Amino acid sequence: MFNSTIPLLGITILVVLAGLFIVRPLRRALITRPIFSTYRKVLPQMSDTERDALEAGTVWWEGELFRGKPDWQKLQAYPVPKLTAEEQSFLDKECEEACRLVDDWKVTHELYDLPHEAWRYIKEKGFLGMIIPKKYGGLEFSAYAHSQVVTKLSTRSSALSVSVMVPNSLGPAELLLHYGTEEQKNHYLPRLAKGIEVPAFALTSPWAGSDAASIPDTGVVCKGMYQGKEVLGMRVSWDKRYITLAPVCTVFGLAFHLFDPDGLLGDKKHIGITCALVPYDHPGVDTGRRHFPLNAMFMNGPTRGKEVFMPLDFIIGGPKMAGQGWRMLMECLAAGRSISLPSSNTGMAQMTARAVGGYARVRSQFKMAVGKFEGVEEALTRIGAYTYMMDAVRKMTAGAVDLGEKPSVVSAIAKYHVTERARQVVNDGMDVIGGKGICLGPNNFLGRAYQ
Repeated sequence: MFNSTIPLLGITILVVLAGLFIVRPLRRALITRPIFSTYRKVLPQMSDTERDALEAGTVWWEGELFRGKPDWQKLQAYPVPKLTAEEQSFLDKECEEACRLVDDWKVTHELYDLPHEAWRYIKEKGFLGMIIPKKYGGLEFSAYAHSQVVTKLSTRSSALSVSVMVPNSLGPAELLLHYGTEEQKNHYLPRLAKGIEVPAFALTSPWAGSDAASIPDTGVVCKGMYQGKEVLGMRVSWDKRYITLAPVCTVFGLAFHLFDPDGLLGDKKHIGITCALVPYDHPGVDTGRRHFPLNAMFMNGPTRGKEVFMPLDFIIGGPKMAGQGWRMLMECLAAGRSISLPSSNTGMAQMTARAVGGYARVRSQFKMAVGKFEGVEEALTRIGAYTYMMDAVRKMTAGAVDLGEKPSVVSAIAKYHVTERARQVVNDGMDVIGGKGICLGPNNFLGRAYQ
């Protein structure tokens, strides 16, 4: 009797456990909910900046992937991005001419900058104002056209592509378009569109790189003198580095934490991250010095200021946007990130695929083209496959932006995977061409990308 009770008890326990896991209401009430409650107590409280980052942007087709049942027909139904006649003409003419004006060997080993003619040309032809509407004098290109331009320029010179890419990415123009006052838009956007103003955006500090919310730069609301009058403003101190175009910019966006200890704007002492637009020649501003990052010749450097007084009108969007800087950055980040790095890295991969593929056909060893050796074939296959994948991702993310999306998750995925594939493509390319890639010179088509 006792022995027969044990199997029966075991079966009963198994049935009860199975019921707990199979019956959804029971599973949720007795297992899932207690687990979630425990984790809520253990996990730290979500900050406002973390919440803003999570809520920024839109969920696009990637939501299908995370649900585990992607609707492939929905993906196939999205329209294929296309250029307008105006955009195609710009790609065929102006982009070709810009590439012709730049010799990457001279840029990196003689001039240490783009040629003066190239700078003048990209400013006059509106390269720096691709995202600015025509009513302000910009080109008002689609995200796809913007991506095509950056990709093409990247096949010629990283300095050229970055110098065009940055003003059209997250920065003064983008932020002004979404949040600027009418006065700020009317003053700055036409000047940015024509290259009269060269923009930069100062976010990264020596102590906060990817963790941008932890920037130590601060401003304090106070009264001070500006243009001979006492006005309400901010006294700001900052130390920024790795700021692209900072050495040559004429105006830059500045992100900092704003405090109001005397309650001049209200009861809130820590107003939050704030974005201001600062002229390079404003009293107390220090710009012009330059970093030298592995011979990369695009302009990049620090900017500093200590107790620099500036009026509240310098805030992008005016005083009412004080403390809204983090939300502004998160909401605008997706569009630029969907285009800039995917496009520039795809261009580099396309150049590698074409040049290395051609080299593998004309370079012979043991009376055979090196491209026919199995080991080289493997590398060439990876180069071709990865470049194709990168171009598909680039077009897809740019197309999403043109559909009105702000694909924050897709753009993050694209940024990581495209840059990683580009690194692998260039490494494989260097393995194929060997010593020709190591010896730098005017005819080395890959060494600079590897460097």
